[in-house]
Amino acid sequence: MSKNFRGAGVALITPFKADLTIDFDGLGKIVDNQIGNQIDYLVILGTTAETATLNSVEKQQIVDYVCNRVNGRIPIVVGIGGNNTLSVVESIQSMNLSKADAILSVVPYYSKPTQEGIYQHYMAIINASTLPVMLYNVPGRTGVSMSADTTIRLAYASEKVIGTKEASGNLNEITKILRDKPDGFSVISGDDSLLLPIIAIGGEGIISVAANAVPGIIADLTHLALNGEFKKAAMLHLKLQTMCDALFIDGNPAGAKAALHSAGIIENALRLPLVPVNKTTYEILAREMQILSNPE
Repeated sequence: MSKNFRGAGVALITPFKADLTIDFDGLGKIVDNQIGNQIDYLVILGTTAETATLNSVEKQQIVDYVCNRVNGRIPIVVGIGGNNTLSVVESIQSMNLSKADAILSVVPYYSKPTQEGIYQHYMAIINASTLPVMLYNVPGRTGVSMSADTTIRLAYASEKVIGTKEASGNLNEITKILRDKPDGFSVISGDDSLLLPIIAIGGEGIISVAANAVPGIIADLTHLALNGEFKKAAMLHLKLQTMCDALFIDGNPAGAKAALHSAGIIENALRLPLVPVNKTTYEILAREMQILSNPE
């Protein structure tokens, strides 16, 4: 089952119109562009989607729209997470996920649970879900890191647990997971800058922010690395470094939206508390979009 999520995934943004309603036409263009550029699967309603600013009706509308637009061409992962376990379970049980392929659920944020609390939180999600579950460790946002031991414990606890999106930046912990994980459990980079090294030590790909802007390059880099063509992959990795850095200067997804706006694809609109990138960052991203869209 985890083989469905081997390769290049994208953490999709949610484009907004100038009045801050959802821009479904823009979302459709982005989805089609991802598929046309060989992205392997989509992740919707993640951090990059500004999900914290979406209400329950909007979340279901996005799930329905993307699933219908994709129409089975590639797998779809839906982000459902939070720091209230009961609320997360209720969302899983109440949402129509009939056309989705898996759930991505983040480590509970703000509350700073113990490792046992993290484990029990995920077990409640696993027991509630009819879909496979992908773990998501991003301590820079949650305030607590899920240890390699807890990840491995969950991986062995249920066949529903198909992998982890690792955005801890801790290669020692990621190495432990890769060493001790069960067969069929995928370790997926959650950081564009660590895509290549994580694949090199046994990871199975990326859930990328940069792919919103440059899906073809992310797909090529990922597929080259997974095929063992590391010299060619390294050339793309180095070429992407400025873009990957610039995307996060003023926060995510502000950088991704600025890049797409510079290409004339969407409005440069975010819901508070997020705001657009500053002028200098915008100019860097616009320049990188031009450079990367015109290969030598």
